[in-house]
Amino acid sequence: MPTYIVSATQDLLTPDLKRKVAKEITRAHSQATGAQGFFAQVVFTEIPGGSHFMGGVEINKPQVFVHGHIRAGRTEEQKKRLLADITESIHTVTHIEKRFLWTYISELPPANMVEYGQVLPQPGKEAEWLESLPPEDRDYLLSLSKAQ
Repeated sequence: MPTYIVSATQDLLTPDLKRKVAKEITRAHSQATGAQGFFAQVVFTEIPGGSHFMGGVEINKPQVFVHGHIRAGRTEEQKKRLLADITESIHTVTHIEKRFLWTYISELPPANMVEYGQVLPQPGKEAEWLESLPPEDRDYLLSLSKAQ
């Protein structure tokens, strides 16, 4: 599953904004890659005051960082579209200036990732991988798509 870690200035994102950001990241990932939305997970962390510096200078402006860990194998165009979509979506949801939004994608070979006890498939092989899971794991994942 792609994992997106969203780090934001403390108290910047309300629970409602977190839900909106998570939905937008999930949508962007699914549209860019073709993978089902339930594969994307989004985790939020907060950056406390006095914990963010650039060039040795403390930063006091609201900031949002998105670090996406995705399976290798996507095209350059897919990654470019994904980065642009996530950045634009967060700007739209939070109204934070784009110069204070940071979006990164790190690629991991699928063979270096285990989820639900199984090595992840190559991009495009998600359906076969999902079918190979034990029924309780497969049902759990499929229930997430119904909740969207």
